[in-house]
Amino acid sequence: MQRYFVYFAYDGTAYHGWQVQPNGNSVQVELQNALSVLLRQPVEVVGAGRTDAGVHARMMAAHFDFDTPVDEVQLAYKLNRLLPKDISVDRVVAVDSSMHARFSAVSRTYHYYVHCRKNPFKRAYSYELHYQLDFRAMNEVAQHLLQVEDFGAFCKSHNDSKTTLCRVTRALWVQDDADSWHFVITANRFLRNMVRAVVGTLIDVGRHRISKEEFIKIVERRNRTGAGESMPAHALFLEDIKY
Repeated sequence: MQRYFVYFAYDGTAYHGWQVQPNGNSVQVELQNALSVLLRQPVEVVGAGRTDAGVHARMMAAHFDFDTPVDEVQLAYKLNRLLPKDISVDRVVAVDSSMHARFSAVSRTYHYYVHCRKNPFKRAYSYELHYQLDFRAMNEVAQHLLQVEDFGAFCKSHNDSKTTLCRVTRALWVQDDADSWHFVITANRFLRNMVRAVVGTLIDVGRHRISKEEFIKIVERRNRTGAGESMPAHALFLEDIKY
């Protein structure tokens, strides 16, 4: 039995997230169906993690096991011919059986995009702000996240996570042009809705609705009701995964 990693990207607009859902289409279903057709037997894939409905991925990974060798280059080519236009495969790679798409990942990086001026070409993949933000204050507060161990304050209520412990190694706002910024956050793992809740709370800091001290207290209370709103999904991208 040989294990293969598939590295791919997708526009999440039309999907109810990565994971198979009972009430809507998912990226996982599309990939499994395409592999099953090409390999002529049912194939199940295991993803590097879950992305919520409407969230995109510039780089996602999943693995599957198959009992006979496959031509990785040809499989990637055929997958791209068969998959919908909003999913593209970068490559298929044979790996050691000990490699696991989810558990072997050492870090994941997300970007959240915002713009401060109306722009019809950014609206589908960036959140339009109707107010000015103090990005210097937001970056100062974001550095506190590197000292946090428990991210319960930013975890969706009634989630199925066994632990809310995460290790964030990077968190900052980067300016792209005069009117556009994106938030970069890297961690070993993420909780459901965590990035969008962190961004919403940092935006409260940028609007001077809460201070750095209040932000720290919100984190320490580990209660989702104290944090800021969850930002819209369309501006969030899974950017990278490291193994």
